[in-house]
Amino acid sequence: MAQIHLEIVTPDRKVLSQPVDYVGAPGIEGEFGIMANHVPFLSALGIGNLYYKDSGKYHYVFVAGGFAEVSDNKVTILAEVAEKAAEIDVERARRARERAEERTRLQKEEIDFARSRAALQRSLARMRCRASAESAGTCVL
Repeated sequence: MAQIHLEIVTPDRKVLSQPVDYVGAPGIEGEFGIMANHVPFLSALGIGNLYYKDSGKYHYVFVAGGFAEVSDNKVTILAEVAEKAAEIDVERARRARERAEERTRLQKEEIDFARSRAALQRSLARMRCRASAESAGTCVL
C-alpha cells in the first residue's frame, strides 16, 4: 500500500514525523480522511482525535485547533495543542473536566461560558483519545 508522510507540529515541538497508510483528522466541519496521492487540501482543525494507520495498527493523537495541509504526498498538521495518547494524563483530564463543568454551571457571561465549554470539550476529547488508543492496544505506557 502506498504511504503518505505525516508530520504533526505544535509551537513547542515536533510531535510526529513518519510515513503512514491513512490519516483521519477532526476538521471544524467534520472529520476528514487522507490517503496517499490525495489532492492538495487545507482545513482548519477542530478539537478531537487525529488517528493514523501504520502497519495495520491505529494510533491516536489528541489535537486542538490549528490547520491541516495536504500536498505532495505529505500531511502537515500545525496544531495549537497535540498530545500522543500515551502522553495524556487521564486523571488530569478528569479534573479539568470537573472544573470546566463547574465553571459552565456558574458562568453568567457569554465569554466565560464559551471558555468553559471549550475547556470541557478539550478534556473530554483527551479522555476519548486515550481510551481509543488503549482499546486499540497502541497505548504503550
